[in-house]
Amino acid sequence: MHPRTTTALAQATVVVLLAALGLLGLGAGPAAAADGDASWTVSTAADDFGSGRPNYSYTLNPGGRLEDGLVVVNRGTTPLHLAVYAADAFTDERGRLDLVTKEAKPARVGAWVHPDRPDVTVRPGESAEVPFTVALPKDAAPGEYMGGIVTSLTPERRLGIRIRLRVGGELRPSLSVEDLRVRYAGTSNPFGKGDVTVTYTIHNTGNAILTGRQAVSLSGPFGRLGAGRQIGDSPQLLPGDTWKVSVPVHGVAPALRLTGTVTLVPLLTDASGSIAPLAAAEATTHAWTIPWALLLLLVVVCGLVVAGLAFLRRRRAR
Repeated sequence: MHPRTTTALAQATVVVLLAALGLLGLGAGPAAAADGDASWTVSTAADDFGSGRPNYSYTLNPGGRLEDGLVVVNRGTTPLHLAVYAADAFTDERGRLDLVTKEAKPARVGAWVHPDRPDVTVRPGESAEVPFTVALPKDAAPGEYMGGIVTSLTPERRLGIRIRLRVGGELRPSLSVEDLRVRYAGTSNPFGKGDVTVTYTIHNTGNAILTGRQAVSLSGPFGRLGAGRQIGDSPQLLPGDTWKVSVPVHGVAPALRLTGTVTLVPLLTDASGSIAPLAAAEATTHAWTIPWALLLLLVVVCGLVVAGLAFLRRRRAR
């Protein structure tokens, strides 16, 4: 599980990780990396799966096996020696898809994809194809998985292509809203309005890769307080991932008791890119919004009125 913190970020389909001296290109290919004399691109091989594919996408049953390939082209002026390995994906704190480093213990895609060699050397201006095998264990759990196959000059300079793998079996897409909180910050103006901050965590509790369409609404004892707040969709969340959201709402009148509701519609994207909205998840919580400045003013006014009446009674008594 990977918790993240953000306000509202758009879904990212192509990953670019800027590192100290280079970048990891992941997703739509061919991808390219360049630094000094070393420059190369990677793309999917042309085979029975097609040609010119932007990434790898497979559906395979537990125990299944398939073969594919990665093409590396040396665009530089010197021979290029690259490590080749498979890696698991995760959603980083900015909502982008990234791959773990070679040193991380492989699991799922990182353990199921096997390049036929650990490295490759390519002469300047030439290309080389690296075959790889995808082999699922018989007990592989149904669902969607994300990873990639990576070429690496150094740990900071990586270039890879995304692998999206669907393991056959029941798909159970599900998102939940957790740890919902509403905080109210009032104003010193007795007749002013305050600000509300709604925070919550989106948790992908199913076995499918999902995006969440979010809406936040506020209501008081006398009904809804303004229109519902539409915010951007969450990034793609892998199964088990979490994503923290913070939504500011300005100009909210202190109506003693505030109810905050978050509605989350899971969006399922299939291999063709079609998006299907699923049944919404909803969570509600409450918060006190006591108008302290107004109450203090009323106390002062009431005190003045009582003091004035007492003064008048004393004068009449004389």
